[in-house]
Amino acid sequence: MNDERRRQDLADFLRTRRMRLSPEQVGLINAGRRRTPGLRREEVAQLANVGISWYTQLEQGRDIRPSGEVLESIADGLQLTPEERRHLFLLADQPLSIESHPADEEVSPTLRCVLEALNPLPAYIIGHRWDYLAWNTAAEHILLLIPSPPPHEKNAVWRMFASPQIRHLYSPPWEEIAQRVLAEFRADTAHCTDEAWFKELVTDLQRISPEFRAWWPRHDVGGKIDALKGLTHPVMGSMMFEHTTLQAPARPDWKLMIYTPVPGTGTREKLQQLMEQGVAMA
Repeated sequence: MNDERRRQDLADFLRTRRMRLSPEQVGLINAGRRRTPGLRREEVAQLANVGISWYTQLEQGRDIRPSGEVLESIADGLQLTPEERRHLFLLADQPLSIESHPADEEVSPTLRCVLEALNPLPAYIIGHRWDYLAWNTAAEHILLLIPSPPPHEKNAVWRMFASPQIRHLYSPPWEEIAQRVLAEFRADTAHCTDEAWFKELVTDLQRISPEFRAWWPRHDVGGKIDALKGLTHPVMGSMMFEHTTLQAPARPDWKLMIYTPVPGTGTREKLQQLMEQGVAMA
């Protein structure tokens, strides 16, 4: 989409969202009959605390670039849904500020059913802060998804550096896996560096991990790629998986991680055995 088309789509989107609202819905006094339905432009500008002339130009598709903070104010004023808010930021060519409006990270029953249906393939979901949100039985047993040391018990990066069990779980050199995870985390959270949770996590990781202190200043970044992951399970021994990352269309800031056994390694048989025995690792 070229810039002109994007600006026009943004203008049309703002206009249609404005026209669906009444003054009463947003806490304004309706002063008499209106020639057209919805709010007036000056009322949206008032709600968003921006200039009337500036907002009018935005709705006219002019070449102006609203900041994320202003977009948040407009989204609040227009009472946008989370999906509409994401669409607004996309049309405005701005990264969505998740911290200013933290989305509900409660995993739906449907998505939990998907996780369980993937058994015996280990699978789990991490949120936009890289916290574990949900996992299936296989992931709990194979990946040892038990609480990590405080204060970031559910965070995947904290678990990688703070949990002694994880250092023994990954059979390729732990350093290789940890650096890959760190590079992906850095790329994935580039827009979060001013957020409180990010600063606290990085500070605590620097405090407890000499490896993190050495690697973080390198500014290595990496994408989400399918890759082989070897594990040394405390009961089942050596296992080899193909690791895949998927995203749920409704929540693009979440990641669905799936571990598929590599054929010919005996991993699938070990998975079945572990699930049948119901071994729960402490």
